[in-house]
Amino acid sequence: MQSKLNLDESLIKKARNAAKVIAEDTQQFIDQHTTVTVERTIARLLGIDGVDEIEKPLPNVVVDNIIEGGGLSSGTAYWIGNAMVHTGKDPQGVAEMVARGELDLTKIPIASDEKIRLAIQPLAEEMVERIRQNRKQREAYIEKLGEGRKPYLYVIVATGNIYEDVLQAQAAARQGADVIAVIRTTAQSLLDYVPFGPTTEGFGGTYATQENFRIMRKALDEVGEEIGRYIRLCNYCSGLCMPEIAAMGAIERLDVMLNDALYGILFRDINMQRTLVDQYFSRIINGFAGIIINTGEDNYLTTADAVEEAHTVLASQFINEQFALKAGIPEEQMGLGHAFEMSPDIENGFLLELAQAQMAREIFPKAPLKYMPPTKFKTGNIFKGHIQDAMFNMISVMTNQGIQLLGMLTEAIHTPLLQDRALSIENAKYVFNNARALGEDIEFKKDGIMQRRAREVVAKAAEMLEEIQREGLFTTIEQGKFAGVKRAMDGGKGLQGVTKKHEKYFNPFVALMLGGER
Repeated sequence: MQSKLNLDESLIKKARNAAKVIAEDTQQFIDQHTTVTVERTIARLLGIDGVDEIEKPLPNVVVDNIIEGGGLSSGTAYWIGNAMVHTGKDPQGVAEMVARGELDLTKIPIASDEKIRLAIQPLAEEMVERIRQNRKQREAYIEKLGEGRKPYLYVIVATGNIYEDVLQAQAAARQGADVIAVIRTTAQSLLDYVPFGPTTEGFGGTYATQENFRIMRKALDEVGEEIGRYIRLCNYCSGLCMPEIAAMGAIERLDVMLNDALYGILFRDINMQRTLVDQYFSRIINGFAGIIINTGEDNYLTTADAVEEAHTVLASQFINEQFALKAGIPEEQMGLGHAFEMSPDIENGFLLELAQAQMAREIFPKAPLKYMPPTKFKTGNIFKGHIQDAMFNMISVMTNQGIQLLGMLTEAIHTPLLQDRALSIENAKYVFNNARALGEDIEFKKDGIMQRRAREVVAKAAEMLEEIQREGLFTTIEQGKFAGVKRAMDGGKGLQGVTKKHEKYFNPFVALMLGGER
């Protein structure tokens, strides 16, 4: 890619190197710890599913039993494998015995480490192969049907009822959407379990459950066959159940996942130790499954000024890139987030936004960047809102963004209606068609407004990253340097679910997915 911004490559290299050190430093903590969520995820990947008589998910039943026996540090795979040797049952059978009170996982005789691992390994390999086949099926669909050109048009459905969501999602696909995101019900990110089965009652969104994933995946495959275009499905593996939802998405062939620990720390007050450990395993799963991750830097600009704090977005993108590489996610699956969120009252704001978007594209050339629409300064004036969205669409196509979340003219009034979504898709298609090659056909003025702006942001981001390298990521978050939000290392939700690993601990899926065929 030919640079339009004439960025300082040495500064970019300095920023990236600092981010790499930050990630490696944090990874040392991650490698030494596990969490209740990671262990429930291992239970799910070993085939444990369903609920007990009071509708408590069986992965929670199993992990809670291990916790009660003081055995979490050895891990779910260890205790399930031992129970399989002892009872002759598969993991689901073991879980059902625990649920009925017939088995206490930490109280039965301990088999040799070799027998425990031999019991677990074939089941882990079977699930990994299932996920690999899902990836191949996605690739086959895309080869057969094709898909929309980038920027992908991304729209949301959020009725609370999965069956109503299906109708709206299929309508949006017929109108031209490429990615359907099923927004989660309000505060699901704070639930320390994953609900079970199809759901028809949610608030501000629909519960993320494995059955709901299956229902929507089937519906989008059907409409994709009808219109001759593969439609990607997106959901949210953030919050307290990050890797569990990643596993469910991999099993049901989702294509895009919101997946960012910093978002959970800053905007949901989830404990930083808990969610950084959870993020690592969730990203290993997403990377292996071929799922594009979306990160949440765009949200910083809803609480911080988009002009003054733009460098914090870039700094976070650098850090997220390094965390993703650690988990085996290739650049082509990194939907790093940023947003069109400057005040429309700023003179030359469009130029500053264009510089920001072009900067992200040049620094992360292979990433399918996730570009968020204007929301903070939407007023309810639908005519002005439609123009704001059109300007956002123009920058998106000029800078070759990867995934474009469509702006809604009725932002700040209500959850989008079918006609709002149709108008937004029409707006984007019109702009994209008429300006498709504009970015390739223009140059930026040397030392002009846009080049100066981008250089300033890069310089500030590099400086910030070197400061984080000195102080550590945990301390930086405590000081409130991202989004102006302070969080304590021992505060927030979920800290009690973190534990240090025992020497007997093992997680078979890490080696299989990080070392497996991609």
